[in-house]
Formats: sequence, structure tokens, C-alpha cells
Amino acid sequence: MTADGRVTGMRGGSIGAWAAGGWLAAAMAVPAPAVAQKAREVPYWASISAPKARMRTGPGTNYPANWEYVRAELPVKVMQVRNEWRRIVDPDGVEGWMRSFLLSEQRTAIIRGEIRPLRAAPDRGAKVTWRAEPGVVGKVSHCAAGWCEFDVHGRAGYVEIDHIWGVAAGETID
Repeated sequence: MTADGRVTGMRGGSIGAWAAGGWLAAAMAVPAPAVAQKAREVPYWASISAPKARMRTGPGTNYPANWEYVRAELPVKVMQVRNEWRRIVDPDGVEGWMRSFLLSEQRTAIIRGEIRPLRAAPDRGAKVTWRAEPGVVGKVSHCAAGWCEFDVHGRAGYVEIDHIWGVAAGETID
């Protein structure tokens, strides 16, 4: 898999292409949710749910935007909650505030470092089914004992937690 979302198999052939990341201005007006969101202990992991999302320097629309994201599913870490605003950190360490309706509880992660193998089982000796380049984002599940199942649009395998950002070391996800 490449950073722009292409997936390659063991022989290096391209299997497909998906949306890549980037920045774009987005003005959004969405009514407040009718049901109160459940309280969560911070910090916690989330992902950007909207195809366009603004990060601001403070918790309000009167604060200037410091980043504009056009990469849904990008993992973020929520550090603080203030009403409908969340102070987040993105994979590059950029901090700012985002409205809660722009975030999802869907767990995702991003490949860090170098090209990483995705294995058929959570074991270093297991067969390599795919390889993912740094910057590839996928859904994570079944994390335990230092491994997570990592799925990029149906191309899945196990990756070591140390090779992704979006899951804490030692964290278990069912």
C-alpha cells in the first residue's frame, strides 16, 4: 500500500487506488446534536469523520482555522473536551480544536516510519500478505499483544502496534 492509498501485493502489482490526503477550506454549519454525547475520559483516540474538517486555534468559530483537512478517517487523539469542541492532536503532532460532529469513534491508524508488512497472523513469522507505505490509513481492530488487524478498504493483515499511530502501546481492542 502506498501513502496515497494504493495497495500492492507481494509481487508489487498495483491493486487499486483510493482517496489521498490534503488540505481544503470548508465552511460547515451543522445543527447541534439532539442527544447528548456520552462522556469519555481523555485522552482517547478518534478519527476525522467528515470529508472536510477545520481545526481551529481555540474552541469556537471566532478562533481562526489553523488547518483544513480533506482526509476522512485520519486518526486523531482527543486531549480535552469543552462543550461540543475537542482539542485534538493529529499524527504530525499538530494541535488544535475541532467540533465534535467532525469526529468519529471509528478507530483508525496510520503507518509510520518505513514500508511495513501486513501479516496473515499476529506473528513475525506469519506470511506477508500486503506491504503498506508510511502515510497509509486503515481501520484497526483486534489489537492485543502488540499487534492490530489493519484494514485498508478490504486489504487486511496484522501490523505491529509500534509501526502505527492511532493505538497506544499495550492497548487492547476487541
